[in-house]
Amino acid sequence: MGELFSSLPAILAASVVGYFLGALPLAQQISRRLGVDIFSAGTGLAGASNVLHATGKVPTTFVVLGDLGKGAASVVLASKMGVEGPWVLVPASAAIFGHWYSIFTGFKGGDGLVALGGVILALFPIMGATSIFIAGVVALAGQRLPFSSLFSVVFGYGTLVALVVAYNGDTVLAVGVGGVSGLVLARALLGHRRRRSADGWDDDGEIDETNGAAEHHRSG
Repeated sequence: MGELFSSLPAILAASVVGYFLGALPLAQQISRRLGVDIFSAGTGLAGASNVLHATGKVPTTFVVLGDLGKGAASVVLASKMGVEGPWVLVPASAAIFGHWYSIFTGFKGGDGLVALGGVILALFPIMGATSIFIAGVVALAGQRLPFSSLFSVVFGYGTLVALVVAYNGDTVLAVGVGGVSGLVLARALLGHRRRRSADGWDDDGEIDETNGAAEHHRSG
């Protein structure tokens, strides 16, 4: 307990930095430069999948790299500020929270899936890269299925856990990442359901985060 109290100032400071990193509105700014209000297009999320449908592949590449960088930077900077072990997940979570509720965009944002990927990459560079690759394959292979990008989180995290166990990685940190991943997944699912309900989509539809914008425009 004494160690926690001595580390608390660094954790709080790193969390503030993490929030502002996550809050950087990359998707909104890139889309706006191309004449698109990302919060009015498609799913209304400032995330890579919505930017892809609203603006194209090249802008999406910059958004993906930027969001990965935000998540990774929150971990790296927290470590530089003296935050150690599982406590680094606190500023990492703050970065994801900033991505959800950016102070720069009226507390609007995206689901935080890519920012989460950046956190995982920083914590588990090789294992994380492998798990993100698997998650990407699942998302691409099932992009016409409901919740494909969300299933990718499950498969990606499952891969990470398997690798951590197989190679004697940091299991405590992996469990912590699982908790953060669960929060991101739950919020994404709730947001998806809310959007379906608001737009009058029925439960048999196959509209998901990755193709919702295109389907919505065709039905409009």
